[in-house]
Amino acid sequence: MDLLCLLRFIFFHFKYFPRCIPFKHRYSSEVCGAKPKKIVEVLMINSQSGPGLLFPKGGWENDETVEEAAIREAIEEAGVRGDIMGYLGDYNFKSKTHQDEFSPDGSCRAAMFALLVKEQLQSWPEQSTRQRRWVTIPEAVEHCRHPWMQKALEEGFSKWYAENMISTPEED
Repeated sequence: MDLLCLLRFIFFHFKYFPRCIPFKHRYSSEVCGAKPKKIVEVLMINSQSGPGLLFPKGGWENDETVEEAAIREAIEEAGVRGDIMGYLGDYNFKSKTHQDEFSPDGSCRAAMFALLVKEQLQSWPEQSTRQRRWVTIPEAVEHCRHPWMQKALEEGFSKWYAENMISTPEED
């Protein structure tokens, strides 16, 4: 563990991981008033260690902010570029793969961000090991690998979306 990671652990008392919930809008053929119905979809990726789907996450490099790390991980793991639209909160979880002398119980925390996808890449660093899947919020809740991710989606993203994104410039 490098010095900056150790300092982050001492300050936060857990390993800290940036994550994002990539999202986009799709318009259905159903008409709501005079406009097609707008549906929000989130992008999830397969887990490499078992069933269920995940949101992109990863390490936090020494020369980047937590937001920059979340954007980089979305590119590397899910092959999407976009803009951070909001902070959704911090979510605690335990990870057997992150147990070490500094965190014997694997205590971790994810900083979650909403990422509005602007571009879906045809080629990305982890495409040979990751599959991506666009799903609606109810589908995402059903397929989330971990309960804390369901909580982040339902209490973090859905609440944030309702408060901040109901009307977007794309609708004009």
